[in-house]
Amino acid sequence: MRRLTSVELGALVARGPVAVLVPVGSVEPHGPHLPLGTDTTLGEESANRAARRLTDAGTTTLVAPAIPYGVTDFARGFPGAVGIDASLVTSLVATLARALLAEGFAHVCFVSHHLEPAHDAAVRAGADGHEKGRVSVASPLSRRWGRLLSDEYKSGACHAGRYETSLVLASGDRVAFDIAALPDLDVSLSKGIAGGLSTFLAMGMHDAYTGSPAHATREEGEALYEKHVAMIVAEVSEALASRPES
Repeated sequence: MRRLTSVELGALVARGPVAVLVPVGSVEPHGPHLPLGTDTTLGEESANRAARRLTDAGTTTLVAPAIPYGVTDFARGFPGAVGIDASLVTSLVATLARALLAEGFAHVCFVSHHLEPAHDAAVRAGADGHEKGRVSVASPLSRRWGRLLSDEYKSGACHAGRYETSLVLASGDRVAFDIAALPDLDVSLSKGIAGGLSTFLAMGMHDAYTGSPAHATREEGEALYEKHVAMIVAEVSEALASRPES
């Protein structure tokens, strides 16, 4: 979408139903090896792949510029944990949804790969309250989609581990450290959160990662992106089918 001119966008929307995907990420430490913008990269890569899949299937779909900031409370204490308030995330998502719908888009889907619970809740709150079938959220944090992902992801020990590192490798983004030198760390974020812990440091993640990044591969990342694409395609297709005028 950001490469289109105003005239090109207007003509495209006027020709028929067009969906738009909005990646939602964060600026957050992801171990010594992955970039601070990892969540944004994963959202953009998933959205770009899904937009091509949807368009090829007959639903013209664009990718909007990403929202690159989110709630990053769990990473506090590490350099690069640059977060914004949950209320601002909700307001931004709600305002952007209204603005994109006013532009004539048939559907707006927020693609979120930042899995902090407060962030996910804030995104979903902003996506609520719109006309049926017009706004959705695609996130692997939902049980519907999370249960289809890798064993590491389902264990909760998956921040900058094998799961995310594989996705970064498949995206072609920078990996800044020899991942083979990183030891496995079996710290489940989901169990830590359930136990009342509220930071990576409190959970024992002293290098801002958990899981098994040394075992990551580009091939596993490609397989995971296929699941992410299926998630986004389903969320958009089901929402479009549920609209009163459809």
